Amino acid sequence: MHALPGSPSKEELRRAALARRDEAALDVDTMLEAAEALRDNALTLPELAGDGPLAGYWPMRSEIDPRPILEVLADRGSALALPVCSPQGLVFRAWQPWQPLVPAGFGTLGPPETAAEVTPRVLFVPLAAFDRAGHRIGYGKGHYDGAIARLSAAGALTTIGLALACQEVASVPAENHDQRLDVVVTESEVIRPQAA
Repeated sequence: MHALPGSPSKEELRRAALARRDEAALDVDTMLEAAEALRDNALTLPELAGDGPLAGYWPMRSEIDPRPILEVLADRGSALALPVCSPQGLVFRAWQPWQPLVPAGFGTLGPPETAAEVTPRVLFVPLAAFDRAGHRIGYGKGHYDGAIARLSAAGALTTIGLALACQEVASVPAENHDQRLDVVVTESEVIRPQAA
């Protein structure tokens, strides 16, 4: 599906949503409170029960911080992982809070090459914008779309988008390669998209 004539493009939606997110991130206290509220909302998800592995991400730029969620999951005994950019696309390496990180590509940090590669059953997904149908806009490189398609083909996978409520848009112009999210969690609510 493509945008209707006169509808904003993905790039326009991305730019506007990132500007809203960047503006929200100027207030550090607001972002800390949002990360805690997001954690509380995420921890209500039955998909997080079990021992994992669950893959998070290391926040960059003004992304909502998933580390409060990951710390609670680690305390519960869940196996965790973080993504690393590789020539084959995103791979996920085992990680626990307080373990050292190294540059992992795309301006973020991740576990070193010595960390075991894992196949997550739950994937927390950063994003620039989302809609209530579960479509997301990333940064335009397709890293997560490729990883979600690959991991879904390998077995059951739950994708959980993490975002600020201000990143919501009315409709994302989805394309055939775009992967829908199973759940979106913001500081305000948990959104369970309905099948289109």
